[in-house]
Amino acid sequence: MSHFDAYRTGDAVRFSVRLQPRASKNEITGLQGFSLKVRVTAPPVDGMANQALIDFLSETLAVARRDVRIVSGLTSRTKVVEIREGDLGKIQRLAD
Repeated sequence: MSHFDAYRTGDAVRFSVRLQPRASKNEITGLQGFSLKVRVTAPPVDGMANQALIDFLSETLAVARRDVRIVSGLTSRTKVVEIREGDLGKIQRLAD
């Protein structure tokens, strides 16, 4: 059984995301390994899928867009996302 790997680092929470661009809708579909599987409608061109991921997570977690950033994996489907001042419990519940 896998589990979601969200963890606190300083004043932020980091977690792994497996991004699927060009989906039919923006949604979280569960876990893929230790990563949160997120589907976005944007294509993986000119950073559009990354921006869609940031927008979607910001809206889903009710945090400011400026508090969400991709810290690694900008050109990969597997990314590490950081939420500044993030609620670890709320973020872990995304995988439920």
